[in-house]
Amino acid sequence: MKLHEYQAKSVFADAGIPTPDATLASSVDEVVEAAEDIGYPVAVKAQVHVGGRGKAGGIKLAENREEAEQAAEDILGMDLKGYTVERVLVEEAVNFKNELYVGVTMDRGEGKPVAMVSTKGGVNIEEVAEEDPDAIAREHVDPAFGMHPYQARKVVYDAGVPKEVASDVASILTTLFQLWDDSDASDIEINPVMITEDDEVVAADAVMNIDDDALFRQPDLAEMEEETFEDDLERKAGEYGFDYVRLSGNTGIIGNGAGLVMTTLDLVDYYGGEPANFLDIGGGAKAERVANALDMVFSDENVDAVVFNIFGGITRGDEVAKGINDALEQFDEIPKKVVVRLAGTNAEEGREILNDELVTVEETLEDAVQRAVEYAEEVEA
Repeated sequence: MKLHEYQAKSVFADAGIPTPDATLASSVDEVVEAAEDIGYPVAVKAQVHVGGRGKAGGIKLAENREEAEQAAEDILGMDLKGYTVERVLVEEAVNFKNELYVGVTMDRGEGKPVAMVSTKGGVNIEEVAEEDPDAIAREHVDPAFGMHPYQARKVVYDAGVPKEVASDVASILTTLFQLWDDSDASDIEINPVMITEDDEVVAADAVMNIDDDALFRQPDLAEMEEETFEDDLERKAGEYGFDYVRLSGNTGIIGNGAGLVMTTLDLVDYYGGEPANFLDIGGGAKAERVANALDMVFSDENVDAVVFNIFGGITRGDEVAKGINDALEQFDEIPKKVVVRLAGTNAEEGREILNDELVTVEETLEDAVQRAVEYAEEVEA
C-alpha cells in the first residue's frame, strides 16, 4: 500500500521528523485559503502516486494569491501520467541551500534492511544509483538488533553530509528506520531532505509504502488505504483482491501470477507496444474472477487491446478456458479485442475449448503479445 505524500508526512511529523506547514486542498478556493493561512511563498503539489511530478507540471511555486490561483487551476484536474489530480498539498516553501536523499529499504540480495544517504537529493535516486552508484552511501542493518546510533552516523559521514547538519540527518535516518521496522514498510524515504540557510533540516517530500500482507497489524495505517486509491480502477482492484498497477500504455495485460504478468509486460515493450497495466488475478481463473479482471481492463479508456497470459497449474487449462468463455459471454459486446495464450496442464484441451469468436488464441506467449500489440496499433491508427 502506497501512502500519499501528505499521509506519509503526517506519519513522519508524528514521529518527530521536521516537515513544512501544509494543508490538503481539493479546490481553487481551498488552495488560496490554505496558502494565505500558511503564508507565501508556497508550493502546490499534486497528490498522485507518480514520480517526476515537478517535471510533469504537477508541482508549482506561488509567491502571491494570483500565482496560487493559477497553480491550483493548472494542477487540479490535470492528467498526470495517467492519473487525474483531485487533491493537492499546499505547503510552506523551503528556502534551501542543499538537498539530500535519505531512505530505508530491504536489500533482498543481502537479506537485510539497508539504510541509504546521498548528497544528490532532489533527483530520481534510481538514476543516481545507475549513473553514479558511489554517490549513495549504504549501511546494512541486522534486523534482530535494529539500527545502532553509530551506524546512522557512519552512513551519514560516508555520504559526505556537511558536519553542521550531520547529527540532525543521522537522527532523521534513525527515526526513518524505526518507522520502517514498526510499520512493516517495504520502503521509506525522504527525497529531498532540504538543508536551509540556517542549517536546519526539513523533509520536503515523503515516500512510505506498506506491505499489504501486514496491514492487519497496522490498523492506523490500514485506515488510510481507501484514500490511497487514485481512481475507480484501483478501488475495484482492491475490492476484487487483485494486484494492479495502472500504466500509461494501450495494451492491457492480465495474468495469473506476478512473474507471468511481468514477463508479459516486458514482451509488450519489447515488441514495440506500451503496457496499460499490471494485473495479476492470482491463482486460478474461475469465471467470476476472469470477468472482474476483464471489467477492469475494459473500463480503462486507454486500453485498445488485451493479452491474457494464463498458465494452468493446479487449475487445469480446460477449466481456465471455460472460465474465460463464461466471463466473455457475460458481455453483450466485447469492447476490445482479446488475445489468449494458454499453457500448462491440459493447455491443448483448453485451447480447443476457447471460443474463437470471442478471442484470438495463440499457442506461444510471443505470438500472443505481438498479436495484441498489432491490434492496439490498429485501433490507435
